[in-house]
Amino acid sequence: MNQTPSRNNPKDFQDLVEAIVASDLAEPRTRHIDAGYLPNRDTVIEIVKLLRELLFPGYFGRQHLTSSTLEFHVEELLRAIDTRLFEQARNAIRHQANRRGVPCLDCDQEAERIVRHLLGAIPRLRAVLATDVQATFDGDPAAADYDEIIFSYPGILAISTYRIAHELSINKLPLIPRIMTEYAHNITGIDIHPGASIDEYFFIDHGTGVVIGETTVIGKGAKIYQGVTLGALSTRGGQSLRGAKRHPTLMDEVTVYSGASILGGDTVIGEGAVIASNVFLTQSVPARTRVSGKNPELQYKNHAPVEFLQAFPADWVI
Repeated sequence: MNQTPSRNNPKDFQDLVEAIVASDLAEPRTRHIDAGYLPNRDTVIEIVKLLRELLFPGYFGRQHLTSSTLEFHVEELLRAIDTRLFEQARNAIRHQANRRGVPCLDCDQEAERIVRHLLGAIPRLRAVLATDVQATFDGDPAAADYDEIIFSYPGILAISTYRIAHELSINKLPLIPRIMTEYAHNITGIDIHPGASIDEYFFIDHGTGVVIGETTVIGKGAKIYQGVTLGALSTRGGQSLRGAKRHPTLMDEVTVYSGASILGGDTVIGEGAVIASNVFLTQSVPARTRVSGKNPELQYKNHAPVEFLQAFPADWVI
């Protein structure tokens, strides 16, 4: 008969410690010891929050800002972001060098360059995010005003975090961009890879379950709804596919309704096309085309069939 170990038996506890340490030493893929540098996830999330405070002044963090106090506030935020981001970027770059077994002779200079790039991009990012907020307001009759969108819409949280992370991603900063977008993913249910390329005036409505893959390209004025997947046709090749164009391209003014899946790096959705709900696409679509699936056969129990009077004409039915 097995006996429950005593809480007062130090040997039981020591045996457990030794077993866990042995498992740590036996499995290098899930441990980080004797390896030095690593970015801190909590600090990276704090940086995202500070950057959103900078991008949307007066909404997050310190409120009741005035024109006379804005310059002081911006300088204070910039210094806080600069210090934290430089440290985390340097750690990420050093960690990557250690993993690859190569010397890191210019880690500090590279981290400084990346931080300078991001901070210098803030005015441009603010201008692009203003178009995203406008697209959300224009596209959603339930939106009362811009304040409601900035404060509460998950799409804007996900998009703003993505746009920050993308600037770091295109500068080849490891780890940190993905930590940022996965933080937004955890909160919103919207998964945007930082490597995706998304033009301005972008609107994600509702958003839960949206997936936008690493090599996705989205043009200006696109609109997508909840449950949309812009994914790879197949990932059986694993790491051999790294760097290849695996995800679709959406041209300007494309609308993709809920539950649609558009897959494949060669798949191009033409300008102004509309993809209906629950469509599964692995081929390109001409511009200004409506794509829908055939209506499913509805069955009614204890009721005569109902004839629907409304039908949406489809240019291309699959």
